[in-house]
Amino acid sequence: MTTRGDGVEVIGDWAGGYVKRHPMASLATVGDQFVLGVRTLQHLFLDLVTGRFQWWEFVRQSAFMAGTAVLPTVLVALPIGVTLSIQFALLAGQVGATSLAGAASGLAVIRQAASLTAAILMAAAVGSAITADLGSRKMREETDAMEVMGVSVIRRLVVPRFAAAIMIGVALTGVVCFVGFLASYLFNVYFQNGAPGSFVATFASFTTTGDMIVALVKAVVFGAIVAVVSCQKGLSTKGGPTGVANSVNAAVVESILILMVVNVAISQLYIMLFPRVGL
Repeated sequence: MTTRGDGVEVIGDWAGGYVKRHPMASLATVGDQFVLGVRTLQHLFLDLVTGRFQWWEFVRQSAFMAGTAVLPTVLVALPIGVTLSIQFALLAGQVGATSLAGAASGLAVIRQAASLTAAILMAAAVGSAITADLGSRKMREETDAMEVMGVSVIRRLVVPRFAAAIMIGVALTGVVCFVGFLASYLFNVYFQNGAPGSFVATFASFTTTGDMIVALVKAVVFGAIVAVVSCQKGLSTKGGPTGVANSVNAAVVESILILMVVNVAISQLYIMLFPRVGL
């Protein structure tokens, strides 16, 4: 029979274990990802300067990421562009500014939708594949064998995926910008009886080069975040096939949460540093 003192002791052990398992584990994960990111950047620049960069692995990973993420990104960008066109056209009609539908769609697509959509698709499609690949290698002890033979896992596996994720993130952002603008334009002109010239003119007037630059900067940051988080989760996998599945799930969820926070921070910082004073 369990006494009251034993129950209190069990609860205390559980509370202590919870503190150790969750907050401390979270801090350890953040530390591991920070260290991995710094070491990856160091190896990337050093390998580019010394000519030791794994170009073949970079090309192979880039082709794989593009083949994995391009079609889903296009299929997601189309309804996003159409939805923005519908909502902003209705809003513009209510305030008597139907000619500004192109400006509103352009600001939404270029400033926010492009980089964030590409990043989420990167995290879901590419990040999960990276984590599963590295987690499987970890379970087969391939990474341990590489370390024993004196081959750097970061230089051989992480750096090419890091560079490929950044490049594909930028490319996908451009794809979303084009597809989003095209979908908004076609829907506004052919289904909402908008004026083609007015749509294009207001789009070009309100959306500046700075907005596109910020979107590309976001794409670089988002691609780096997805690569670092996915690689760290994959290389720290434990527990066999179940551990690989858990790592993939954790990588996707953590990547998307971090991307949301970073997107808000970058957007707010850009608005504060470069306030819009006119057209």
